[in-house]
Amino acid sequence: MLAFALVASMGSAAKTAAPVNNNPPKIQGTAEEGETLNATPGDWSGTEPIKFTAQWRRCSAAGTNCVAIAGATGATYRLRAADVGATIRVTVTATNRDGSAQATSRPTAVVKAAVPNAPTNSSAPTISGTAKQGQTLTADRGEWSGTSPIDFNYQWQRCDQNGGTCSNIAGATKQTYVLTSADVGNTVRVRVTATNSAGRTTTYSRPTALVVGATNPPPPPPPPAPPGSVIPVSKVGSPERLVISEARFEPAVIRSRNEIETIHFRIMDTKGRLVSGALVLATPLPYVWASAPAETVSDSRGVATVQFRIRPLVPRKSAIVVFARARKPGDSILAGISSRRLVQVLVNIG
Repeated sequence: MLAFALVASMGSAAKTAAPVNNNPPKIQGTAEEGETLNATPGDWSGTEPIKFTAQWRRCSAAGTNCVAIAGATGATYRLRAADVGATIRVTVTATNRDGSAQATSRPTAVVKAAVPNAPTNSSAPTISGTAKQGQTLTADRGEWSGTSPIDFNYQWQRCDQNGGTCSNIAGATKQTYVLTSADVGNTVRVRVTATNSAGRTTTYSRPTALVVGATNPPPPPPPPAPPGSVIPVSKVGSPERLVISEARFEPAVIRSRNEIETIHFRIMDTKGRLVSGALVLATPLPYVWASAPAETVSDSRGVATVQFRIRPLVPRKSAIVVFARARKPGDSILAGISSRRLVQVLVNIG
């Protein structure tokens, strides 16, 4: 048994005498499950020094039929579920060189069951992972207190770009969530609900960064031009004109916001020859739905490749129209051998 870390109040000591109790041990504290009781050894006389040890006992509601509590031999004792409905006493053993003696405290009040406390959150839930389509987010429930056991439930929510106007994502009730194309251009947060016998408490994480689309693999290059069929744009003159003969989109349908869209334009003249060195401008419309790429040049195969990024404002079911213009360097944009064409790519965001 552990020795008391307290010193008893001593009466007048004889020169050689075994310990004698003059005032019994006392218990301080609230008789309620989960509370801690403190014992004082009482007043003793006898030859010094006197060493004190304790043994806590569980008794009937009347304070009788006491049984030693295994391992409860310190100056303090924390009440547990097994003590509810019982009383507690402490027996102190005093020992010196001349002998030993015991004294037992009065019983406590009948131990009451702990009043259950509803869950309380002290540190908000957090989300780890990359805010990118196809990536897995993991929720940490945060720090909680309250009467055990506490059950935790999760609900992932999709929010707007600013982290507001959130709505539940159907079926997303696990601790992890895989981002989909529907999340691109939005933010995501998690709602954690803690439940115990005393009640239920709900709290939310901060929203993630804006979810971006998955990285598309590089588009395959256009097929090569037949040998000898490509001419420089400087060889094209009036009355011949440039022709935007083909526009190939990669991907063919836009399925997520913040996606990179690639267009391959094939530039020819009115004689059917591929043209290198032509300046090609592509402008997605409406302007707020996509970024505006810079003017580019057709390569040795007569192909001009442009890219633009889809913006979060694009509607889920729509089409982006692209105004394309091919011209000869040095020519006026309104005259010369320039050519224009309108093409479109469908938007189908799930």
